[in-house]
Amino acid sequence: MKVYTTNTCTYCVVMKNFLKDKGLPFEEINVQHDPIAADRLVKTTGEMGVPQTEINGQWVLGFDPEKVMQLVK
Repeated sequence: MKVYTTNTCTYCVVMKNFLKDKGLPFEEINVQHDPIAADRLVKTTGEMGVPQTEINGQWVLGFDPEKVMQLVK
């Protein structure tokens, strides 16, 4: 699972805390520090907003705990 974030994104913090609370391991990719990842993210999803979370090839845009839990089952 990968969570794409920025330094100033409140919902990114909420998403990371949710995943930690659920014991779900994830890799954080801060697109402010990695412009190549930012470009790849926009090309893949067509979205510029964060957080974006990739779970088993599926994407969750924003903080959507119900969708996250559906995809990790």
